[in-house]
Amino acid sequence: MRKKVLIVDDDGNNLMLEKDLLEVAGFEVFEAENASSGIAIARREKPDIIIMDLRLPDMRGSEAARILREDKETSDITIVFVTASVLAEGREEINSITNSGFISKPINTRTFVTEISQFIK
Repeated sequence: MRKKVLIVDDDGNNLMLEKDLLEVAGFEVFEAENASSGIAIARREKPDIIIMDLRLPDMRGSEAARILREDKETSDITIVFVTASVLAEGREEINSITNSGFISKPINTRTFVTEISQFIK
């Protein structure tokens, strides 16, 4: 069975690049352009992993992650933040979320799938 990935990113170019890389590697990919849609898709599809931008138009990715952590259906899904926000405060924000990881933008297209795969249980 193919692994399910949800990508939540409001930048269409990033979304398409990450989706293409993961689909070529055999993942089933779902996508959302804002946190609210991402939360709804996560609840419906129960992906193996969520790739989320930190800066989204409707709420911070970290806030969406907290909402997902409070729901028993989605509380165990690994969330990997793919963001250019690497300042200390951004790292603290991410580190406070259990079962999460971080990949900085711009992503390395040669290693992205391997990096994501390492987070999947």
